[in-house]
Amino acid sequence: MNIAIIPARGGSKRIPRKNIKDFLGEPIISLVIKKLISSKIFDKIIVSTDDNEIANISIASGVDRIIYRPYNLSNDHATTVPVISHAVSTLNSEGCFPDYVCCVYPCAPFVDLVDLANGFEIVKSSDVSYVYPVTEYSHPIQRALRIKRNGSLEFVNPEHELTRTQDLEKTFHDTGQFYWGKAISWLKDRKLHSNGLGIIIPNWRVVDIDTTDDWNRAEMIYTQLNNFKYKNVK
Repeated sequence: MNIAIIPARGGSKRIPRKNIKDFLGEPIISLVIKKLISSKIFDKIIVSTDDNEIANISIASGVDRIIYRPYNLSNDHATTVPVISHAVSTLNSEGCFPDYVCCVYPCAPFVDLVDLANGFEIVKSSDVSYVYPVTEYSHPIQRALRIKRNGSLEFVNPEHELTRTQDLEKTFHDTGQFYWGKAISWLKDRKLHSNGLGIIIPNWRVVDIDTTDDWNRAEMIYTQLNNFKYKNVK
């Protein structure tokens, strides 16, 4: 059995009510839920939350059920693995024992159904605990700069000041979209990133939405991508 779990707490700070904020005409979590339903990959789609409004919107969007989580898993310090572990444990206590569990973030409008399917095939066919999408940093992090108090700049790694960018090792970061995992991996509270395999995706369809600027950029890119698909379908 394959389960999708969307962790969506109500107390987001940088963008208030982020998980149900209107994204191009509908709550952003609704857009993600509809994508998961259309994927046909999941036997159940569940939302883990502490918020009744999020729960009601999620049910109206088609999720199978809501799992309410305690305060200690809903505050600013709660991390992903314990939240998903709580949901899986709750299902187990009710006699439901999923084999594979995919955590999908509610503010991930760019989650791609092909990536989800590829991730599922990899986690099924390997011994790895988790599989998740990553993307290459657009500029080598070895040449990162910091601004000092007087406004002057210095290299974080000064030994690379004269190194050509093409000679530096490629580095990647988590896209913040989804994480496939074996159910037992979530229950054993295994560290997510260091126990996973990465699916490399292009950074033009990655926006980690943390600020209002991120949100605006995500809407613009999403609109352009949809327009491009529509023109090509015609």
